[in-house]
Amino acid sequence: MSETAATRSAAPRPSASLASAASESGGRRGARVVLRGLQVLIALFFGIASALPKLIAHPSAAESFDKMGWGSAGMYAIGVLELAGAVALLVPVLQSVAAVALGALMVGAFVVQVTVFDGQNAATPLILLAPLTLIAWARRGCVADLLRLVRRGA
Repeated sequence: MSETAATRSAAPRPSASLASAASESGGRRGARVVLRGLQVLIALFFGIASALPKLIAHPSAAESFDKMGWGSAGMYAIGVLELAGAVALLVPVLQSVAAVALGALMVGAFVVQVTVFDGQNAATPLILLAPLTLIAWARRGCVADLLRLVRRGA
């Protein structure tokens, strides 16, 4: 009889395993919610604080692009790319690709800040690169979904 009692105590209790599975899935859900919130914040930043001044030709943006020698065409092009990236960050199948594309823009912005503007505000693109890298990595499974959609349409 003691052998049976020992076997029962060694066997995992169903309620304990269900509770640990629930807490694990709750933790994953919480991480997904936090990541989604980060995506929304980054999308708002790129759409409102970064793309909008370029697309409305705000004097500060126009002056910066004139100093770079890119003029209004470059300003509008970068503004459109930033706005497209911001929108794509909110589309589940595009979110990883959008994070990579915006990250590439931030690498370019860093190089421009260092070479043209003597490092003034060079930290901003690097700061934005960190969450973009996290989003691209965490949402990397979406690339497979995107490839399936593209192959199906071809």
